[in-house]
Amino acid sequence: MNRKETATSYYADAFACSQAVFAAFGKEMGLTADQCLKIGSAFGGGMARKQLTCGAVTGAMMVVGLLYGRGLCDEVSQKEITYEKTNELFKEFQSRNGSLNCRDLLQGLNLNDPEELMKIQELGLFKSSCVKYIQDAVVIVEGMIKGSDVT
Repeated sequence: MNRKETATSYYADAFACSQAVFAAFGKEMGLTADQCLKIGSAFGGGMARKQLTCGAVTGAMMVVGLLYGRGLCDEVSQKEITYEKTNELFKEFQSRNGSLNCRDLLQGLNLNDPEELMKIQELGLFKSSCVKYIQDAVVIVEGMIKGSDVT
């Protein structure tokens, strides 16, 4: 299974967008699937269902952080590289989907309102739109990896 399929499979198993994207890359970065799923769990639904930054994007940000982020033995300049890579992710995701914001991506509907949640389900947004966002986030990060010497 490729990363897009892996991420889609996690999402189909009722994991959040953030978990699905992060876990699709985890093994290659020395983390178990379970560790990735737990780390990514608080970011689902646009961060704890607050519908802020899309979970697919935050999952991809976690991957970017692991690939490029500054650790204890890294130069301070690594922080800027991480921000540059994150902004590349934002720009490409927004270009493809029009927003980084979960609520905007779900047609302005509120996940926390039972009537609007039902509308999201009736429109099939979780199965169509969210799957697209997950796959886009995976493809964008894969492109970043291919264009660098990381991994």
